[in-house]
Amino acid sequence: MGFFINPYFFIRRGLYKGIEKNANALSGTLLDFGCGSKPYRKLFNVNEYVGLDIKESGNHKTNKEVDVYYDGITIPFDSHVFDSIFSSEVFEHVFNLDEVMKEINRVCKMEGKLLITVPFVWDEHEIPYDFGRYTSYGIKHVLEKNGFEVLNLEKSTTFVQTIFQLWNSYLFQNVLSNKILKAIFTPILLPPFTLLGIILNVILPKNKDLYHNNIVLAQKVNDIS
Repeated sequence: MGFFINPYFFIRRGLYKGIEKNANALSGTLLDFGCGSKPYRKLFNVNEYVGLDIKESGNHKTNKEVDVYYDGITIPFDSHVFDSIFSSEVFEHVFNLDEVMKEINRVCKMEGKLLITVPFVWDEHEIPYDFGRYTSYGIKHVLEKNGFEVLNLEKSTTFVQTIFQLWNSYLFQNVLSNKILKAIFTPILLPPFTLLGIILNVILPKNKDLYHNNIVLAQKVNDIS
């Protein structure tokens, strides 16, 4: 059913597959930084899963599953506590990313793993707490200067998939502008474009210069002050 009616089919499938592919690299005690409702919790086989989030954000969903709240500056844990850290679609909402990365480095054990996803192409969301987009080179630079070595970096969608996802998103958010229109026309209007995007992605040359998300697995190699 997700194939037929989900207006965010390409971006969500790309994220899920990318996280699932790298989830086994994380073990031990895991910190989910910016956990929200912990949508990917079931993908991880770890000893302990701790969800951390900030109290005030642009995400007003009520189904959050937060274990610990923090002030946006200091992560309230001792140094070298976590074997693994996971963060999905959070860094674009962090204005002081270098400060936060120092805290992530501090609470991560040496040689601990970090798995993140961060968007390159997407519309503004969780307004006004939307501060940045990252190329693959940009996020690699951020991680390396904050004590992490990138082990694997993948782009979640191709050029063709990204175009069709943006078109479906535009239709869903702007043409189907109210709940009644969405309920009636989403299953009718969007699936043909999704199917066309899948077919053209197979037929046309592959290009990933335009894509939705970076999915990055890194390892802590240095403590930083």
